[in-house]
Amino acid sequence: MDKNEASKQYTDNFQHLFPIILSAKIRSKNEDFIVNEIPSVEPVHTGEHVWLKIRKSGENTDWVAGLLAKIAGVKRRDVSYAGMKDRNAITTQWFSIYLPGKAAPNWQSQLPDNIELLEETRHERKLRRGTLKGNQFQITLRNCNYLNDGSLEKIKQRIDHIREQGVPNYFGNQRFGRNFYNLHKAEMWFTGKFKPKKRNLQGIYLSSARSWIFNQILSERIRQGTWNQAINGDVFMLEGSHSWFAEALSDEIKQRVDAKKLHPTGALWGKGDLGSQHEMQIIEEKVGQQYHHLIQGLCDNKLKQERRSLRLPVDSIECKVINNQDLLLNFYLPSGSYATSVLRELTIFQP
Repeated sequence: MDKNEASKQYTDNFQHLFPIILSAKIRSKNEDFIVNEIPSVEPVHTGEHVWLKIRKSGENTDWVAGLLAKIAGVKRRDVSYAGMKDRNAITTQWFSIYLPGKAAPNWQSQLPDNIELLEETRHERKLRRGTLKGNQFQITLRNCNYLNDGSLEKIKQRIDHIREQGVPNYFGNQRFGRNFYNLHKAEMWFTGKFKPKKRNLQGIYLSSARSWIFNQILSERIRQGTWNQAINGDVFMLEGSHSWFAEALSDEIKQRVDAKKLHPTGALWGKGDLGSQHEMQIIEEKVGQQYHHLIQGLCDNKLKQERRSLRLPVDSIECKVINNQDLLLNFYLPSGSYATSVLRELTIFQP
């Protein structure tokens, strides 16, 4: 498929839970999209790695990491962070810089005005990707217009439903790149039309292809009305964990899924057995047949079979009206999930 076809398939095929009843703008300005990182480890205040808690506005995470390396006089690989944060936003996150036996420079004096140092400490280890519990979001929806008999009361009812049931755990479309560029490049790579030389680009393209297939599996479960229910042959993931297991369908399993203590999962495709059986295996193999060229590329690059929860809990979501027409959302999401997965069940949004 070309980029235009990929875009059309994404728009047409990824199912929503509800009819759209609101349109709004996001990121009208950086302060409309605020993200605060919640780390999974605490600094020990001693060690060879300087840890910096930084608030940035309108800057790319990787660019800030490069700037810190320049200020510290170290190589770029000596600076790390737990996760990428949005550029068009105000975000708070931790960075680590490897400075063994060296005094730290005066960071703030060399940082631009839109990058603020909030805290500085040390740790015995570098900050690695994924070393975070999640993120707290504060998002302002501006110029809200209600569609198809929508109303503020119906939006509040929908938020209550999201708080109770969660939302589909889609990979956000930023995973696929602007105009689905990453997915397009993955297909070109897998069909022998080119090969990315940089390892980080290879990882981006592989993740894009894998995420696309997962989203298609999840979309099919939504279409069948079973995305948040246990079906025969499901593989389950414990809430708050990445461990997964297969177990025969029973009343106990159904009750634990209904209570959001277990979540049904979808394939993150790679080498090895899917793990699913019966009904779920049929769904995944049907999707897999449509994208066999992507699956072959993932297997050729030795990715191993993994799983991802189909459901994303959003227990803490709150909403209030500001300036009569704008809505302010507050919610927490665990690492690896996307705020756009929540927003897409509330509104059609434009940047």
